Amino acid sequence: MAEIVVASGKGGVGKSTVSSSLSVILHEKSIGIVDADAEAPNLHIIFDINEWEKEIDYRDKSLAVIDYSKCDKCLICERVCTYEAIYHDEIVKIRDYICEGCAACKIACPRKAIKIVSGLHSGWIRISSTPYGPFVTSELDVGQSNSGKLVTEEKNIARGWIREGRVRNLIVDSAAGIGCQVIASMSGATHAILVVEPTESSLSDMKRAYNLAFHFRVKPYIIINKSDLNPGFNGIREFARENDVEIIGEIPYDRVVPRSMAFRKPLVVYDPDSRASRAIAEISEQIKNLLD
Repeated sequence: MAEIVVASGKGGVGKSTVSSSLSVILHEKSIGIVDADAEAPNLHIIFDINEWEKEIDYRDKSLAVIDYSKCDKCLICERVCTYEAIYHDEIVKIRDYICEGCAACKIACPRKAIKIVSGLHSGWIRISSTPYGPFVTSELDVGQSNSGKLVTEEKNIARGWIREGRVRNLIVDSAAGIGCQVIASMSGATHAILVVEPTESSLSDMKRAYNLAFHFRVKPYIIINKSDLNPGFNGIREFARENDVEIIGEIPYDRVVPRSMAFRKPLVVYDPDSRASRAIAEISEQIKNLLD
């Protein structure tokens, strides 16, 4: 079993383009597909998924609730709430989309007029199928926290497919950055594909993703996207050489890529003969050796 997470440290560098295209090319290797960006999922758009085989109500939110029969409007709760979730006009109110359920207000309330309610709806896990393998994604509701826990639940579902014999390998399209979602994506993975553009900013962010992979002992590889836009930039190759990380391919800039997104198709399906598609096909031959 191989669990390959596609990450970067920076948004907009082509992770989803790479993930979706690899899923298509490598589908004969029995692939399960995971969109692990619970705050901004987009793989379902690329795969043109409009209906879900299963939707799971994810309930992980905690919320402060006021008992107005006990509240005397002393406003101590408002003062102790560091999230500014509590405010007042005629009565004391709670902004439920900001409240973290931390219980500071409950502890501080001298009238014991506040309780914490847990297990409330905070998002969705959605499961469907593509022509290339089973697919799972998630979506956290606006203002909700614990995106890492939601991604972990997604991955547990996908790992269940492996135990059931439905698939042998997983491709995980990670969120940008190195926050909770990416930590959850990287945890337990076998390989990390780090997508980077030839700029100082992208390299700096990729280094953070590399450090995260190193922490979790996940074997990293590098793909340079839009590799021909800054030919004089050698920072990525120097970093790879100094840290003994293999650059498994370069993808040239290609105007076909945004058009494939607009038509809701993976790049290698929309135009398999484009420059970028051919480059990804070459990269997939190396990744194929990592799969079970």
